[in-house]
Amino acid sequence: MTLHRTALLRTAKEEVVDPAMSEEIEAVRDMVRRFMQTEVVPVMEGFEQRREFPRELIKKAGAAGLYGAVFPESVGGSDMGYLAAAVIQEEMCRIDVRFASCNNQQGSTCPSCIYFGGTAEQIQKYVPNLLAGVTIGMMSLTESGGGSDAAGNMQTFARRDGDVYRISGQKMWASMANETDVGVLFAKTDRAAGAKGVTAFIVQPKKYPGWTAQPIDTMGLSNALRTNVVYLDDFVVPVEDRLGEEGEGFKIIMRTLQPGRVGVAAKALGVARACFEDAVRYANERMVRGQPIGRFQMIQSDIAEMAVAIEASRALVYKAAIAMDESEPSNRLAAVAKYHASQTAKLCADKAVQIFGGYGLAKEYRVSWYRAYADMFFTGEGSANVQKIMIAEDALGYKLADRHHGKTGLRDIRKDDVAVELNAAK
Repeated sequence: MTLHRTALLRTAKEEVVDPAMSEEIEAVRDMVRRFMQTEVVPVMEGFEQRREFPRELIKKAGAAGLYGAVFPESVGGSDMGYLAAAVIQEEMCRIDVRFASCNNQQGSTCPSCIYFGGTAEQIQKYVPNLLAGVTIGMMSLTESGGGSDAAGNMQTFARRDGDVYRISGQKMWASMANETDVGVLFAKTDRAAGAKGVTAFIVQPKKYPGWTAQPIDTMGLSNALRTNVVYLDDFVVPVEDRLGEEGEGFKIIMRTLQPGRVGVAAKALGVARACFEDAVRYANERMVRGQPIGRFQMIQSDIAEMAVAIEASRALVYKAAIAMDESEPSNRLAAVAKYHASQTAKLCADKAVQIFGGYGLAKEYRVSWYRAYADMFFTGEGSANVQKIMIAEDALGYKLADRHHGKTGLRDIRKDDVAVELNAAK
């Protein structure tokens, strides 16, 4: 059940006109479905009850190719593209969003930061094991006082001390930071420079001192894959593990968040589909006055609204993913897809809980905890209001969302293979 390279690109126009997916993409979806049903579903609840991190399960997912769709084969990816990655994340979340939540750390933001901003040597050293699930990843940007101005208001500071940096500060909402082997963390190297003073670092918490991760108690999210507060006390990072130059961190994270938004949108779409499918099943099974509640028009109204929203979100998510595969301007499309899909996830989760009635609060029904993930995806990779501002400023001509397209000086995963760089250096 390993993904292999194949030709997947179709134009956005073709995708909208013909919503049927290509045979190759459907094969990817089927593979993910089989993996999740056979490897994850039978055991995930046990991990949740034991509050045990599913390290070996992540390794199995990496071996199956669930994390490497957008990366070239030279670093352990399958080079299938962003559309394939979106479908993988959508299907994983549809079946078990708790396990799927690790996809960001293993196959998206963490390895993408390294690929976009790192040297060829750094990429070859760290990315293959992340994609394979051999090492556990993490990406930490947010701080308690930062919110949507995470870079400009950052307080965590990295002080150069000879051939190492010593980082002190505190990070919030760092998923899997209590288990990570290799991650990416952002800190100021120039307090007076605002966003231009942010630098990116590859971090190895199990190798160097000064790192303490404390899981945060959350309502409805996974007990096995935790998000954390991270306390940094002169945490050591060798200079050779800096990504890019000092002050280039903001550029790296902005480049990473663009495809990350499409990934979160795909996850939100998966949550919406799961809630819709469970609501339809329950509406056909629950009997009131001698007939299924699905026969009542108010339930039908909810089902119809969910179905329409899902179809619209699916078209937007796939269109944005295809644009990225073709290296077309896609920051605006990513924001539109993220905004709409996150709204759809909340809509479907809320309506599913209403259709389930009191049972919508019972943990034995997954709609109870899918609602929490719908709220999380509403905020992750940029809140709904941030997306609206970006979309509106682009529409009004104040600030074009795609003004930096092709101008960052960073790699394009779909075009630039580090194997070429390494061969040229020999």
